[in-house]
Amino acid sequence: MEHKSVLLEETVDLLNIKPDGIYVDGTLGRGGHSRLLLSKLTTGHLYAFDKDETAIRESSKNLEGYLDKVTMIHGDYSTMKEELLKLGVTHVDGVMMDLGVSSPQFDDPSRGFSYRFDARLDMRMDQSQPLSAYEVVNEYSFEQLVRVLLEYGEEKNAKRIVRNIEKQRAIAPIETTFELVDVIKSSLPDKILSKKGHPAKKTFQALRIEVNHELDSLKEGLVDACSLLNEGGRCAIITFQSLEDRMVKQYFKELSSSPYIDPKLPIKQEDLQQADYVLVNRKAIIATDEEMNENRRSHSAKLRGIERVKVTQ
Repeated sequence: MEHKSVLLEETVDLLNIKPDGIYVDGTLGRGGHSRLLLSKLTTGHLYAFDKDETAIRESSKNLEGYLDKVTMIHGDYSTMKEELLKLGVTHVDGVMMDLGVSSPQFDDPSRGFSYRFDARLDMRMDQSQPLSAYEVVNEYSFEQLVRVLLEYGEEKNAKRIVRNIEKQRAIAPIETTFELVDVIKSSLPDKILSKKGHPAKKTFQALRIEVNHELDSLKEGLVDACSLLNEGGRCAIITFQSLEDRMVKQYFKELSSSPYIDPKLPIKQEDLQQADYVLVNRKAIIATDEEMNENRRSHSAKLRGIERVKVTQ
């Protein structure tokens, strides 16, 4: 299946590309967003990160003709500031990140991300890391697993699911995605099983976030991305679920809010301290009806942007 980049034009347009600018793609994937951005550069350069080595290999093919303008880095966007510093880069003109799992990762049964295919429980974006979904499901305590399902999946039936996971793994380890799906289905009442949507969706999302430390990485990545921006530089983030979107929205709001000043104090309007950042779009940008019809993954996508308007030491 061909991979289609979500909110492609909207994301690159939001960055307001300068032909000689320095940019970062924190989530290279198959290089869709990067390719469009690179087509707008003349003397500029792109630094592209991905913790999935397969993605880096595949995107090299997709970025043919632009390889002199891009440096690909096997690593997580949470380390972008540190990795760029090693290359002598301390400031950039824009950062984009397309969060979550890419379609090729979902569509490759061997990666163990999807409840649609039977495969060994894995879910690692970086396949060199030791922790996989197998260890989380079979080795975490009752309390740890319940926390993961509640916090990262907002799964109301977390305790029932985990009790049944415990029962099953006492007999034999839960090794595959379909074995886990069976346990989840056996834990849920009929009224939930009859609802639209897959009953394992929340649990699989929660496990994937835990395995890949996605929210911790996002927290660090947001701080790095925004602090790297030059004056006039922009950051564009695409999220696919409410936990990520909430984190991005709150952090952008915090950065773009002026410090609170007691209105009773005798301070002139022009002397009030202004925030270093402004929101590019107050309301999240979503896919057009046309894109939603063509690409199922775009339905939950939300794009938010922020611009650095001044750099204070």
